[in-house]
Amino acid sequence: MFRSRKGTLAGLALIPLIAGGFVFQQSESRDGARLLDQVLNIVSTRFVDTVDAATLYEKAARGLVRELNDPYSVLLSPKELSAFNAQTNGRYAGIGMEIAEIQNFITVQRVFPHTPAEQAGVMEGDRISFVDTVTTRGWTVTQTSDALKGRPGSKVLVKFSRPGVPELIPITFTRAVIKIPAVPYAILLDRNIGYIPLLQFNETARDELESAIARLTREGAKGLILDLRGNPGGILDQSLSVSNLFLQKGLPIASIRARNNENQNFAASSNPVAATLPLVILTDGRSASASEIVAGALQDHDRALIVGTTSFGKGLVQSVFPLEGGYALKMTTAKWYTPSGRSIQKERKLLPSGDFVEVLPDSLETDSVRRSRPAFRSDAGRVIYGGGAVTPDLIVRPDTLTTEEQKVFNAFAPKTAIVRATLINYALELKKTVRPDFVVSPSWRDEFYRRLQTQSVTIDRAQYE
Repeated sequence: MFRSRKGTLAGLALIPLIAGGFVFQQSESRDGARLLDQVLNIVSTRFVDTVDAATLYEKAARGLVRELNDPYSVLLSPKELSAFNAQTNGRYAGIGMEIAEIQNFITVQRVFPHTPAEQAGVMEGDRISFVDTVTTRGWTVTQTSDALKGRPGSKVLVKFSRPGVPELIPITFTRAVIKIPAVPYAILLDRNIGYIPLLQFNETARDELESAIARLTREGAKGLILDLRGNPGGILDQSLSVSNLFLQKGLPIASIRARNNENQNFAASSNPVAATLPLVILTDGRSASASEIVAGALQDHDRALIVGTTSFGKGLVQSVFPLEGGYALKMTTAKWYTPSGRSIQKERKLLPSGDFVEVLPDSLETDSVRRSRPAFRSDAGRVIYGGGAVTPDLIVRPDTLTTEEQKVFNAFAPKTAIVRATLINYALELKKTVRPDFVVSPSWRDEFYRRLQTQSVTIDRAQYE
């Protein structure tokens, strides 16, 4: 009786504290909103130069989000939201290229298959010099991308510069709805090993991957390599569905932990399509977010061997909140964990320059650093490491070349762009006549060597062979 009475009194004593705290928070919120409105009002009416009120409010909102010191929380303008949606659903109206700024040039990084860019013979490494009649000198990637996109069926003239070609290459494109593939191709390697690169987790990633697995299995695949290198992530649901392709129904895939104990657990909801097929997953420092959910879950359950280098370390969940005027707030709302309880998030801090860097930038690939990280156990009892990113089971760095291969690489390095352009040009010529199951012939190698010589790319013939 006494114990019950004491508990009741304690509960009653807490009520004023909770209520008082709530009132205090409400008061703070009102005061903060009033302060912001007062500052914006004074600036918009009394600042020496005329300032647009709507612009002020947008800048204030962006500043508020920036002060969260979270590199993944951002206010999206209507144009930015449209680009974000195009990336996640895998569709936009344009010509089918991925571009980046390299050495102050807008450069083609990737040409998507079955697009106007591929059909016109655009190559990786081509530089965009003009869009219509306007030079791209000084343009950002966003400016160039906006200029290339437009209404399906409309025309756009693009002039490219290409290493080894003295004059600009003008191409008039007819814009089309572009479907960005999650799986650009899937091939059967030696010893009946299927190889599938997964570029992103868009809305069709799971379906594309399942189709690729089914085709390779029909062709005789006895094992799979799933390449997640460079995959920046994407839609959470797709990472769960991709994991489910390999995990038995009911096995946990990931859990999300948010504020106020708003946690969620995710498990495989259906039977796998590749339950026992041996699987290797390739990762590198650009494998992030959804890629790490898949790699972490399959590593925890001993379903895949992770090979490569340590992943990026983005274990955060972003939610998109629609706002008035076509804006949206993309904000971090939770952290996710692997089935063993590992958090993959690497701690990062904001520099005065606006860049975000790792608090502990040391590689996870040294024994001393590994031992300082929290250790977990896989289903089979293997030691796996938490504390940031997915550490591969087998470390394979990208520069693991033989001595002779390194010599060839060094010989090509000063003129890499020319070598690439020469190879792509020759491949495009051969593509018109060869079968999908072609074998590289000595005559092809001879012809490629001859073309390199004409482009002043010098390499010893014995070394080349």
